[in-house]
Amino acid sequence: MALRITTELLGDHPRLSEIATSLPISASWIRGSDGFIAFGTYKSHTVTGKKRFADASGWWQNELTQLEIKNNVHGVGTGPILFTSFAFSQDEPSLVTIPQIVVGQKNGKSWITWIGNGQPELAKWIVEKSGLALTWEQGALSDEEWSAAVDESVSRIKRGELEKVVLARDLIARSDKAIDPAALIQSLETEYPSTWLFLVENLVGATPELLVRLSKSLVTSRVLAGTIRRTGDEERDFALAGSLAKSSKDLEEHEYAVRSVAEALEPFASSTNVPDAPFVLHLPNVMHLATDVTGVINDAASKVDIFKLVAALHPSAAVCGTPTDTARDLISELESMNRNRYAGPVGWVDAHGDGEMGIALRCGEISADQRSIRVFAGCGIVAGSNAEQELAESQAKLLPIRNALTRL
Repeated sequence: MALRITTELLGDHPRLSEIATSLPISASWIRGSDGFIAFGTYKSHTVTGKKRFADASGWWQNELTQLEIKNNVHGVGTGPILFTSFAFSQDEPSLVTIPQIVVGQKNGKSWITWIGNGQPELAKWIVEKSGLALTWEQGALSDEEWSAAVDESVSRIKRGELEKVVLARDLIARSDKAIDPAALIQSLETEYPSTWLFLVENLVGATPELLVRLSKSLVTSRVLAGTIRRTGDEERDFALAGSLAKSSKDLEEHEYAVRSVAEALEPFASSTNVPDAPFVLHLPNVMHLATDVTGVINDAASKVDIFKLVAALHPSAAVCGTPTDTARDLISELESMNRNRYAGPVGWVDAHGDGEMGIALRCGEISADQRSIRVFAGCGIVAGSNAEQELAESQAKLLPIRNALTRL
């Protein structure tokens, strides 16, 4: 007998990040006042290998056939929702999970979806600040070792072996108390409300980069590549934004990333729009060159779901490099660490195959005992890169999680 899953309109409620039930928070995807917050786990599944995106899609479709869907709201994002967190590498486990309860909001309309009988009660959630005492440790590479890896990458690029590679690094923070992922989401929301705040299976972050959104037939991808650190001085930062927009090194890095996305979408989309020049995206810690690539799914690809688009897009030049295979091999050689789900696609999918997938950046992975968190940052390396500047950029990209932890 099919298990009922029900979606009903929801009245007034606190901000998404402040909603609670008797179940612990299990997943979230929030930007501004829109998005989802989820509680409890109905089912979860692990996929690996070359077919992991197709396998995740197949598992989701099979699970949907076992649910009696009663959706009284309708629209993208209503009804059953699957949260996903894919590893950067196909060889590492990727996770998909169906929550017990989801609260969604879009354009002022809110709804609740739950599995089973009886609508769950919601209550305002007040997070108590626990005052964590954190001890920071080096990750796989020290600052000096990582800088040396940048220098080696630049040498390889200048020898013509590749055009761009993205090198990542990690740090580990150990805590005297449990790190609450829900409290971390609220802390990130305070300073980074314009990013996509995500939580899936203890991977939590505030990504500014949308790998792909599929809404009916409209495809959108926000590409970020080319970064400069903010100083906190408004006049100085305005001048830096101007220099970023004219920087040949950053424009070159950005062009590789945009080109990789546009080429990946081409088989699926018609009327693809790629702006002639990027805009500068201002965040509290850094500024990025950004381009929004859009398109419409063509008739021949009308059965495309977001999983097929993600399979074509990942890994983009923004998180791997160009050419992809050469850059991926160099990453394996020089990073000396396993990225796990860092820089992988993270987001949600609805019953129709629509959804949003960001790239898991500005994030950390909380340990199973919640007493430590591994945080990540990466930088795009091209021929004009400088190791000292790239190290400073990586430190700036670590700030969202580091600062959010200090506010808990």
